[in-house]
Amino acid sequence: MNPRPSLPQALWRWAVIVLVLAFVALGISAWDAARPPATREDSASVVNDVTGLNPTKVDKTIAPEEVDQLAQAVRENAGPISIGGARHSMGGQIATEGGLHLDLRRLNRIIDFSPETKTITVQAGATWRQIQERIDPANLSVVIMQSYANFTVGGSLSVNAHGRYIRRGAIISSVKSIRLVLADGSVVSASPTERTDLFDGAIGGYGALGVIVDATLELTDNVKIKRQSETLAVTDYPNYFADRVQDDPAVIFHNGDIYPPAFTTVRAITFRTSPEPLSCDERLRPVNRSYWKERLGYWVASEWPGGAYLRQHLLDPLQYRHSAVVWRNYEASYDTAELEPRSRARSTYVLQEYFAPVKRFAEFESALSRILRAHGVNVINISIRHASADPDSLLSWARGDVFAFVIYYKQGTNSAAQAEVDTWTNKLIDAALAVDGSFYLPYQIHATKEQFLRAYPRAPEFFQLKRRIDPTNEFRNKLWNAYDAQP
Repeated sequence: MNPRPSLPQALWRWAVIVLVLAFVALGISAWDAARPPATREDSASVVNDVTGLNPTKVDKTIAPEEVDQLAQAVRENAGPISIGGARHSMGGQIATEGGLHLDLRRLNRIIDFSPETKTITVQAGATWRQIQERIDPANLSVVIMQSYANFTVGGSLSVNAHGRYIRRGAIISSVKSIRLVLADGSVVSASPTERTDLFDGAIGGYGALGVIVDATLELTDNVKIKRQSETLAVTDYPNYFADRVQDDPAVIFHNGDIYPPAFTTVRAITFRTSPEPLSCDERLRPVNRSYWKERLGYWVASEWPGGAYLRQHLLDPLQYRHSAVVWRNYEASYDTAELEPRSRARSTYVLQEYFAPVKRFAEFESALSRILRAHGVNVINISIRHASADPDSLLSWARGDVFAFVIYYKQGTNSAAQAEVDTWTNKLIDAALAVDGSFYLPYQIHATKEQFLRAYPRAPEFFQLKRRIDPTNEFRNKLWNAYDAQP
């Protein structure tokens, strides 16, 4: 009988298997790279999101290229109107049955760019990648955005996105002004000093008040940053963050990745400004890559027995073995194509996100891991982010400083699998509410109306504003169909 291989031997055997799979994947990479995102849209009248779980039949879809064209369509429309961009909201926030759907991806021009004042004005359908390509030659960067650059600006504003930026929070704090098309077809401006009710309601308002058609955004300097990482017990993470990250002025990006299935270890990943020579000369990540290695890694982590162990003890140590030095814009220019599976027909990758006050990290994390283990959730990763308080947006998800827990997981697409997700999601929502936290609204609509109102206590104020701005309830989607009592 052969003795059990030592841990290094076992890991290298895994490594050989992964390399074999990599060569297989390489053979299909050219075809895979050419495939469009698998949104499972069956026809021009069906709108779906990236998960493929929410096909919604609409009466008509238009893709305006001019604000006047969009305003006229809104003015002349007599029924419900929904708004979509890159379609990465995952619960029907972009559509409603039987309505007019506005696809804003062609409303994507850069209107003005001022390196002197470090501002840029763009239309809502522009992607963050477009902005990066315009501002990088001036050595400027976006102040706040999510981790991936191919989302649209309008979509990010509508969900009040955040990222990995330390000492920053929701994107609303970096927006100078916006313009909206209202239900009567009028075009109005709003900012922190002008029409503040519209500004605070539309950013994070998921298209309930009108169509954000353009925005002026704050910019900052592009700098060289050095990546460092280390692993620690998840129970030690709050003190580590407070002592090593939060007040360090050199830190630009930071997140912690909690490893499933035990959820006891976290890898802390920090990018600090650095004068050291670059380890990568590219200023932005290349476009049109196949990402077969990244996709293979996600497949191994989610499908193989022991895949999560392999990721934690071999793949990630290999990835983080060097302290890379890159440009800030390079680290901010990820493409969601690296997450896209070959098919979403039987299973799909989905996100959920919960917010817990900083001082109640341990309490929520313990409940989170217990619920996920009890339900056998196929978790690929839990990313911890820190966000400063957002006192302005009516639907603020951060009433104080919070830790965000971003859960990336795989689920089946059949009805039984979706019902199981509903069960454990409601338990996680209750766990967040129990620590005076919240949950993020761009994902599957599982929360009850009571849970929604507890998480977003200013929602009644938001709905009062909607009654005034949109009295006939033209702007709606599945999110507002679920939580707004207006017929």
